[in-house]
Amino acid sequence: MRAPINLQKIETSPSNCKRRAAAGFAGALIALCLSGCTVGPNYKRPSVEVPSAYKEPPPQGWKEAAPHDEIAKGNWWEAFGDAQLNDLETQALAANPTLQAAVARVTQARANVRITRAALFPTVNVEPSVSRARGSADGSDAPNNVNRPFTNNVITLPLDVSYEVDLWGRVRRSVESSRAQAQASQADYENILLTLKSDVAQNYFSLRYVDVDRGILNNNIGLLKKALDLTQSRHAGGVASGLDVSEAETLLSTTQATYIGLGVQRAQFEHALAVLVGKPASVFSVPEKAYDLRPPAIPAGLPSDLLERRPDVAEAERQMASANAQIGVARAAYFPALNLTAGAGYLSDDLLKLFNISSSIWSVAASASQPLYAGGSISANYVRSRAAYDESVANYRQQVLVAFKEVEDGLSGLRVLEDQEAAQNKAVNSSRKTLNISTARYKEGLANFLEVIDAQRDVLQNEQESAQLRELRLLTTVQFIQALGGGWQESKIYSDSQPPSANSSQPKH
Repeated sequence: MRAPINLQKIETSPSNCKRRAAAGFAGALIALCLSGCTVGPNYKRPSVEVPSAYKEPPPQGWKEAAPHDEIAKGNWWEAFGDAQLNDLETQALAANPTLQAAVARVTQARANVRITRAALFPTVNVEPSVSRARGSADGSDAPNNVNRPFTNNVITLPLDVSYEVDLWGRVRRSVESSRAQAQASQADYENILLTLKSDVAQNYFSLRYVDVDRGILNNNIGLLKKALDLTQSRHAGGVASGLDVSEAETLLSTTQATYIGLGVQRAQFEHALAVLVGKPASVFSVPEKAYDLRPPAIPAGLPSDLLERRPDVAEAERQMASANAQIGVARAAYFPALNLTAGAGYLSDDLLKLFNISSSIWSVAASASQPLYAGGSISANYVRSRAAYDESVANYRQQVLVAFKEVEDGLSGLRVLEDQEAAQNKAVNSSRKTLNISTARYKEGLANFLEVIDAQRDVLQNEQESAQLRELRLLTTVQFIQALGGGWQESKIYSDSQPPSANSSQPKH
C-alpha cells in the first residue's frame, strides 16, 4: 500500500524574497566575473643582443664569476679595507635625503597598486539619515484626513553596493601596470642606492689622493729647502752665483703655493661628502692623513649577468611591462562597461519600528554603457599607448647597450691604468736617481744648478702622476663595480615585500 503524500504549503514572506534576490544577484555577479576576459597583449620581455664574452679581458689576477657566486655583494666597499670609508657609507645610508626621498616614492608607488586593485572589489557604502519636516495641509503630499499642517519623520539605514564588472580586463591591466610601476620605483631606489654608495667612495678616494698629493708636495718642499740651503751656502762661499739661489727660491715658492692651493680642492671634496652623509658642511670634517691603498680584485662576471645585476636595466624593463599593460587598458575602452548596483536597508518614521520586517527595503539594478562616438579619442589613446610601449622597448635596449659599454669601459680602463702605473713607477725611480746624480754633480762643480732644478721638477711631476694613476685605478674600480650593478640582484624587484627603509636597519644590498 502506497504511503500517503503530505503536501506542505509554502508561504512567501518579504524576508524570503529579499534573500532570494540577494542570492540571485550574487550568483549573477560571480557568473559575470568568471566569464570576463582580458584584452590587450600579454607581456613578454623583448629579446636583446647579449654578447657571450666581454671584449676586454679582466685585469691580471681577476677571475670570472656568476652573479650568485663571487661577485661583491652587500657592502662591496668593505673590499677596499678602509674603516673610515665603511663609516661614511653607513652614515650615508642612514641619513642621505635623496635616498630617503626614493624610499618615499617606493611607498607611494606601492600604495598606488592597492588603490588600483581596489577597483576589483565592490564598493559598499552605508548612509544612515534622520530627518523631521513640517508639511503644509494644502500641499499635494498632505494626507487626505489631515486639515492642518503636519510633521513627518524619515529614518533610513541603507546599505548600497556598487560594482563594475571587469569584463574586458581593464582593471586587471591597470593593476598590472601599476604593479610594474611600483617595481620600477623599487629599481629606481636600488639605482639611487648604488649611485650613493659609489659617490661616497669616489669622493672619499679623491679627497684622500689630495692628501697624497699634498704629502708629495710637502716632501718635495723639504728637499727644496735643503737645495736652497745648499745654494745659499755655495753662494756665500763664492762657488755658486746668485742665479742659483733665485732659481732655488722660485721652485720652492711655486711648490709651496701649489701645496696651499690644494686646500681648496680638499675642502670641496669634504663638503661633497658632508652632503652625501646628510650633514651640514660646517660640522663635518675628515682628518688629513697619509694614504696608500691599492684596488681590490673584483670578479668581472659574465655579460648576461648584467641583466640581473643592474637596477637601471631592471627599471627600464619594468617600465616596458607597465606600458604593455596600458595597451590593454586602452583596448578595453572599445567595449561596453557593465555596472551592478544593489541596495538594502530599513526605512521608517518611527525609530522603534525601524528594524521591523515591514520597514525593510531593497533594490537591484544593472546598467551597461557602450561608447558610440568620442571624437576619435579612444582610438587615439590606443595608438598613443602602443607608441609609448614602443618607446619603452627602445629605452630598454638602449639601457642594455649603455650597461655593456660601461663595463667594457671599466675593464679597458683598469687594464690600461694598471700597465700605465707600472711604467710610471719606473719613471719615478729613474727620476729620483737622476736627481741624486745631478745633486752630486752640482756639489762637485760638474753641473750647473739648472740641471738640479730640472731633475727636481721631474721627480715632483712623476710622483704626482703616479699618485694620480693610483687614484684613477681606485675610481675606475668603483665605477666598474657600479657598472656591474654592485652585486645587486634583479629578483628583488619582482616581490611585493615591504618598501625599503633609508636607515641603519635597512636590508643590505
